[in-house]
Amino acid sequence: MKSTTTLCWATAGLPLTAAVTIAEINGNKYISPLSGQAVTGVTGLVTAKGPSGVWIRSTTPDDDPATSEALYVFSTTVGANLTVGDIISVDGKVTEYRANAAYQYLTELGSPRNVKVLSKGNPVAALVIGKDTTPPPTVQYSSLDGGDVYATPGGAANTSSENPVLKPTQYGLDFWESLSGELVTVRKPTVIGRPNNYRDTWVVGDWAVTGRSAHGSLTMSDKDSNPEAIIIGSPLDGTKNPTTSRLGDIAEDITGVVTHTFGYYTILPLTALKTSVAATAAAPPSTLRSTTDCRGLTVGDYNVENLAPTSAHLPKVAAHIVSTLKTPDLLLVQEIQDDSGPTDNGVVTANATLTALASAIRALSNVTYAFASVDPVSDQDGGQPGGNIRQAYLYRAEVLQLDGGGVPGGAGDAVQVLPGPQLSFNPGRIEPASEAWEASRKPVVAAWRARGAQRPFFTVNVHWSSKGGGTTLHGDARPPVNGAVGKRVQQAEVTGAFIAQILKEDPAAAVIAAGDFNEFAFVGPMKRFSDISGLVDLDEAAGIPVPERYTYTYDMNTQALDHMYVSPSIANSKTTKYQHLHVNSWASNADVVSDHDPSVALFNVCGC
Repeated sequence: MKSTTTLCWATAGLPLTAAVTIAEINGNKYISPLSGQAVTGVTGLVTAKGPSGVWIRSTTPDDDPATSEALYVFSTTVGANLTVGDIISVDGKVTEYRANAAYQYLTELGSPRNVKVLSKGNPVAALVIGKDTTPPPTVQYSSLDGGDVYATPGGAANTSSENPVLKPTQYGLDFWESLSGELVTVRKPTVIGRPNNYRDTWVVGDWAVTGRSAHGSLTMSDKDSNPEAIIIGSPLDGTKNPTTSRLGDIAEDITGVVTHTFGYYTILPLTALKTSVAATAAAPPSTLRSTTDCRGLTVGDYNVENLAPTSAHLPKVAAHIVSTLKTPDLLLVQEIQDDSGPTDNGVVTANATLTALASAIRALSNVTYAFASVDPVSDQDGGQPGGNIRQAYLYRAEVLQLDGGGVPGGAGDAVQVLPGPQLSFNPGRIEPASEAWEASRKPVVAAWRARGAQRPFFTVNVHWSSKGGGTTLHGDARPPVNGAVGKRVQQAEVTGAFIAQILKEDPAAAVIAAGDFNEFAFVGPMKRFSDISGLVDLDEAAGIPVPERYTYTYDMNTQALDHMYVSPSIANSKTTKYQHLHVNSWASNADVVSDHDPSVALFNVCGC
């Protein structure tokens, strides 16, 4: 464990439960039926040792797969005179521990005393997951989620208070809870996410999975967020997991103990994770090519993660735009910071930032980008304090122009849809005074005229509220809390209603809404947005296979937070194409440029 708190329990005066088995202590639920009780004569085989205790396995197992046969004996001193392979008898107090109220409880035996070694040198064998156990369930996390881990309201129930009977063949959290404390082996593990700051690394073993992408990740889909994955935590022998693991790496078999740390079920390995087959980190570039007119317009989307003029990653962003996105005709970018970066000095203009990015692109490609954006009010749009992030457009002026020459609105000007349809400001912000955008980015809409087009097409560049304040998929709150989901519903309604006005004026208008929606296509805000706006998810329209719909890696899942939604006139076109470019999700931590992947699409926007 990375951090522990010493717990001292007085056993005098507590009711004693004599000679119980480990299975009886764990019970068939999350919370021990003996929680808070002093027990005697608990017998088990020492399977592993850590800095703050030992793990023991019952020598008299029952036949109930819901009751773990292993237990953590918490003490910084108990392991000093014990060896793996010892069978011991121990007294103590059954406790439920968690470091944070949002986490699941971990059943432990605290304040151990009267530790007796009954025999030594006994064989210790790990349980092979999927062979000596059933395989982990692949869809549902908990019976308390109502069939949908992203159902609302989040936190309607708590595992700790409901304490459901474990059904390890049906629910992923029940499966891992039923193995709490056990020494297990994961065979042929595939790395499905970059290590976090503690070097903890998500993997999946050789068992059946759902949502497997071509690169080896598990991609979430409607009502399936991959409970079959497990995180590999800090090694018990003091070694360190690598920082260079990449999505898709194959590792050597992992043996360790199942526990619950920092909000997740975790395997603490006996020794560090080791890669046996390294995955490629080189994502193929876009194959979509512009016709340099309205017949084949390339449109890209990229969250460039807090980009300022002096950002160290600016040249790398430019290189991605040139080498991977292939300098699309129009590029919607998010998280462009003001000219002073995160310095909170009242500066809101981003001309220097956008000029620096355009110059870096031109130096690599001889492609010249013009740019357009609307400066926000200082410190009103969220993001890194002082950075004043906003959405912006980069465009190739030889291919397209802002319709009507472009008369931009100001930070407080609400753009209107005029007959035609036309925009009152170009570009302009959608209802900037609406409470939907409190401490969040306002959508920036623009109208464009591509070379050869008979009429304009429209773009809406979005960056909705982040998921801050949410809880983990493994946490106590069920369903988990999807942070700021209510705010994103409001934003979906405001954004969608504006787009609906354009399509009311012209049902055949070409409209593209793209950016960082901070939400999944199958969750309420995005469904609401599609219903109100009349736009179609381009992943669906272009027939992107569900496992390949990802632009982001978080915990056990590859997922799509960045989307393009388009009007029916271009969604149904046979010339429309779409690609996600995994330049960041496949990379090691050291090579990540942004936490998002870019995407590129090809459209006919001639308006014939």
